[in-house]
Amino acid sequence: MINRPRRNRLNPAIRGLIRETVVSPANLVWPAFVQEGNNLRTPIVSMPGISRLSIDQLVADCQRAFDLGIPAVALFPALDDSLKNSEGTESLNPNGLLQRAVKELKKTIPGMLVITDVALDPYSCDGHDGLVQDGKILNDETLPLLAEMAVAQAQAGADVVAPSDMMDGRVEAIRWALDDAGFPDVLICSYCAKYASAFYGPFRDALDSAPKEGDKKTYQMDPANAREAIREIMSDEEEGADWLLIKPGLPYLDIIRLTREHSALPIAAYHVSGEYAMLKAAAEKGWLDYESCLIESLISLRRAGADMIFTYGALDAASFMQK
Repeated sequence: MINRPRRNRLNPAIRGLIRETVVSPANLVWPAFVQEGNNLRTPIVSMPGISRLSIDQLVADCQRAFDLGIPAVALFPALDDSLKNSEGTESLNPNGLLQRAVKELKKTIPGMLVITDVALDPYSCDGHDGLVQDGKILNDETLPLLAEMAVAQAQAGADVVAPSDMMDGRVEAIRWALDDAGFPDVLICSYCAKYASAFYGPFRDALDSAPKEGDKKTYQMDPANAREAIREIMSDEEEGADWLLIKPGLPYLDIIRLTREHSALPIAAYHVSGEYAMLKAAAEKGWLDYESCLIESLISLRRAGADMIFTYGALDAASFMQK
């Protein structure tokens, strides 16, 4: 035989030289849950190894992540129900939990990118990403609230705001609001294709943010649709998005590839709570090797076209990569 592809797999040196896809800590974003209190770590049962963290513990873990080479953290606040209402007004509180967390992180680890979530569900007594009236999720009426929320997060020091709500027109509304408020350099990472997925269950446990009534299928995308994602991608790019995010990750590798083919913008993939929890649960049963499967999962997301990956396994993966 003249052609022997196995010659290119003979040893680690050859395999390393010709490796097409590389994942490093620099490609990772660590999503973290912040809660009130001091010196608190509240384990999330459905996400083994992940806890809600008080701000002091969040800063400590972010310092560890940054030292491992992870450049960014994405923050999600876990609020007491007493602070939630139908309009999510706590999201605008300059002394609110999220804003205080951002300020402390930027003071302590100024070089770390802080990404903040723009959506009503953590602050809403309805558990939806938009205003609710008579069971209907209102689109246009929600946009000013999202824009105000983004400005409040920028004022606290957020480097990137990430609208995850899937309301139509939210990227443009946020971009204008940020620019008018004097924050033209704050980036927008748009969840341009966020699917109505069953893989979000552990995340909703973490924030107690499941809808009180109905579901999110009128605004999150139908898992059966791919072409529809192109319309969302193009719309968000035209409205001023700086990054495009696809969520979930592994079940939607085709959407990541589709986005890569239709946009030159940086692409983020979200390796979501259910994907992480499955790896952890199977590893605890002894059915698979967590380290190998986590790294393989991240490589597949990069191979599909993702420039960066939001993953709850970021600290684990970065630690594994140090070996």
